[in-house]
Amino acid sequence: MSSNIRMVDITGKERSYREAVAYGRIRLTHTSIEKISKGLVEKGDVITTAKLAGIINAKRTPEIIPLCHPIPITSIDVDIKIEDEEHIGVICTVKTIAQTGVEMEALTCVSASLLAIWDMVKKYEKDEKGEYPYTCIEDIRVVRKIKETRNAE
Repeated sequence: MSSNIRMVDITGKERSYREAVAYGRIRLTHTSIEKISKGLVEKGDVITTAKLAGIINAKRTPEIIPLCHPIPITSIDVDIKIEDEEHIGVICTVKTIAQTGVEMEALTCVSASLLAIWDMVKKYEKDEKGEYPYTCIEDIRVVRKIKETRNAE
């Protein structure tokens, strides 16, 4: 096993338009979903806070993920929706014109958004022992990746 750790050299790669879309969801109790939908969460506006958490953390991805290149992010869009009685879904779209892709930034955006949701409703998610038997972050994945050389300049 090699301990040769280094960043991938992208010096010779041309800049190109790149886009990544990531998705994930959180399973919550009906109580939490209802409080979110009615704006009754004690900590405040869950959706807005989760969107901000996603955007802020996507921009900080190279600080969180070792060996991840810092790249100029040109756009971040976070869409958060109540999917059903027990799930909230998060979709993050991240764009750049760079030498490497934005998959890690999109995944970080989704993850941070979901964690912010959990943090804001954890009071309502705990059982009598203070555990989280129902709450679960699920299905985080890249759903689309685009690379177009023609839009590079």
